[in-house]
Amino acid sequence: MGPLSTPPFPTMTFHVVGAGVAGLAGALLLVKSGHRVTIHEASPAAGGRARALPDGTDNGTHALLGANRVALRFLTAIGAREGWVEPEPEGLPVLDLDDHSARRVALSPLGWITAAKRPNGMSMGGLGSLIGLALPGADRTIAQAFAAHPDLLRSLVEPLTVAALNTPADEASAKLLGVILRRLAMPGAAKLYVASRGLGPDLVAPAVATLACHGASLQAGARLRGIGRDGDKAITLDFGDHVVDLAPEDQVILALPPWEVARLLPEVPVPDRHAPILNVHFAQETDGPVRFIGLLGGLAQWVLVRPEGVSVTVSAADDSVGLSDEEAAARIWPEVREAAIRFDLPGDWPVDPPRARAVRERRATPRHGTGPRPRPRRMPLANLALAGDWTLPELPATIEAAIRSGEAAAAALMATPLPKETA
Repeated sequence: MGPLSTPPFPTMTFHVVGAGVAGLAGALLLVKSGHRVTIHEASPAAGGRARALPDGTDNGTHALLGANRVALRFLTAIGAREGWVEPEPEGLPVLDLDDHSARRVALSPLGWITAAKRPNGMSMGGLGSLIGLALPGADRTIAQAFAAHPDLLRSLVEPLTVAALNTPADEASAKLLGVILRRLAMPGAAKLYVASRGLGPDLVAPAVATLACHGASLQAGARLRGIGRDGDKAITLDFGDHVVDLAPEDQVILALPPWEVARLLPEVPVPDRHAPILNVHFAQETDGPVRFIGLLGGLAQWVLVRPEGVSVTVSAADDSVGLSDEEAAARIWPEVREAAIRFDLPGDWPVDPPRARAVRERRATPRHGTGPRPRPRRMPLANLALAGDWTLPELPATIEAAIRSGEAAAAALMATPLPKETA
C-alpha cells in the first residue's frame, strides 16, 4: 500500500491538539500515511512559538544547522527547503564589543586549520576539552568544564550554549551540549541556515498548505479545556464551546507546552523551570542579502538582517526580559549599528534606533541544567501520545527536537493495535 493510499479504517480520526512545530510534524506523518487528521489550535493561527509576527517577520533569529537533519528533511517534505539559505558560508562574522575587534570564525572544526578563523582561546588544551565534552561521562556545568579555558568559553562555548540550550553557562549541562558537539562532527553538520523570509512563510505556512493538500483540517481558536477519560483511554475532548466525542478507534496527539499538559493530565511529569528569550525587531530595511552576525560582550547575541528588517535575540535572558521596548531598543541598537558598520552592511544605519518591538518569551524553553529532567511516557493514555520538544529530555528544546517528537508521537499511535471491534 502506498503512503498516500486510503487507510484500512477510513473512519478513524487522528486529533492533533496544538499546531506548533511538533503538532504539524506529527500531523504530516499521519496524513502522508493516509490517515484522516484534524488539528485543533488555541491561537488564531498555526505555528506556536515559531509563529511569525503579524507583519510577517520572524519571532527571533531562529537558525538550523546541517546537523539538524530531521528538521531539514521536514522542510524538504513541505517544499520549503529552498527558503532556507546559508547566510555566512565563509564563516560567522563576530564582533567583540569589549575590544571592538571584528573577524570571521569558522563554525566547523575543519575551518580552524586557518588560524584567522579560529575562536579566541583555541589551543590544544581547549580542543581537548571540546573533545572531552563530546564524550559520554558524568555531567557538570559548562562553566566548570571550561574553567581552565576562559577565553574559549567566552568566544565559542558560551555563545553556543546559550543559543542551543537557552541556559547560562554556569548552569547549563555539559552533557547535553556534548550531544550537540557529537552531531557537529558529521560532514556539513556545522553549516548554518536561516529562513530567508521568516519562520512564518518559510516553515509554518508551507507546512499548513501541505497538510491541507493531503486533506487535513485545521480548527483555530479551539483551546482544549479538558480530556474525558474512561479508564486508560481518552473518550472526549472538551473545547469549551463544543465537545468532540472520540470513536473507539480515534487517536490523539497532545502537542502542547508542558504547563498545559500538566493542567490536562496532572499525573504526567513535566519541566517546571523555564528560561526566557528576548527578541527585538527593528524596522530597518536593507538592500543587501540575508546576513547573520554574532556579538560578544554586549546585550545582543545574534543579529539576523533581512531586507525587510533586523531581528535580534537575547537567549538566557533572565536579566533582560523585563526591559521595556524602549529600553531594549536603546541598549541593543548601538550594538547592531556597530556590527553593521564593521561588516560593511549596505544601507543607512542611523545613530537613533528605528522603530522597534520587543517580544518576550518568558517560558521559551525548559532550563537545560545538570541533573535529571522529567521524562514523560510517550503514551500516557492508550490512545493519546505526547509531542513537544520538552518530551525528549536527551535533546535541547529546539525546532529539531520538536519535529522529532511530533513524528515519534505519530509513529507510536500508528503502531498501537486497533480495538477488536474494528479489526
